[in-house]
Amino acid sequence: MSENVLIELKGLTKRYGYGDTESFALKDFDLTIKRGEFIMIMGPSGCGKTTLLNIIGLLDRASRGEYILNGENVAGISARRQASLRAKKIGFIFQNFNLIEDLPVLENVALPLVYTGYPRTARLKNASTALKRFHLQEREYYLPYQLSGGQQQRVAIARAIVSDPEIILADEPTGNLDSRSSRIVMDELKAIHEEGNTIIMVTHNPALTVYATRVINMLDGHIDTDVKTVADQNLPQPISVKIKKKSDSSTEEELPKPHKRHKSRRKK
Repeated sequence: MSENVLIELKGLTKRYGYGDTESFALKDFDLTIKRGEFIMIMGPSGCGKTTLLNIIGLLDRASRGEYILNGENVAGISARRQASLRAKKIGFIFQNFNLIEDLPVLENVALPLVYTGYPRTARLKNASTALKRFHLQEREYYLPYQLSGGQQQRVAIARAIVSDPEIILADEPTGNLDSRSSRIVMDELKAIHEEGNTIIMVTHNPALTVYATRVINMLDGHIDTDVKTVADQNLPQPISVKIKKKSDSSTEEELPKPHKRHKSRRKK
């Protein structure tokens, strides 16, 4: 597999029911995704868009086929290993925000770091930094219902990027927003993409495809059309690669390391 290939889907099939009730959300689906792509997936309801996103996000399993992520076939690995990959490599943005209503904004954003081993202080510090990026630091202790829809979605984006994942999955992220809020959210996603993140987004809005480097139209569990608007060599380079190329610099701020628990030793 090429070093620049992030995801490979080979013969991916998702089947529901048996016999007369059998149906396919995806059938023999093939797709290769390069690092730094901003892919928009479109198509009519029921064509398999959300199923595809859920499988890529390790929230669902295919009935058969291969899913290779960073060179690792994840189709048959344990649920625990899938959860670890999901926590470290994938950020999620949903149409309905999916914020926990009785947690303040800061703790909502910090949640993904719970699953990666960060101590509480580091989690809150990184969450505050992510919120500052979206000009929401003054609302860290608001509850979600105290924010507008656009602000809630920006909180959800901050939550998606707080663990520095390789992949951002967005399922209709502007579906519940007005045009002004939609533009703000899409501009934020564009900025995240330009830093080298790979974004895979489901949308029904053709006007948003101007942000994409590749537009895939699905039909009945298959790819109907697949159009690249940016050549692979012109895709933004992931930040991790850029940092490796830089000389050692004391100005580079490092994220706090995950907390490691050490076994206590009894004195003899």
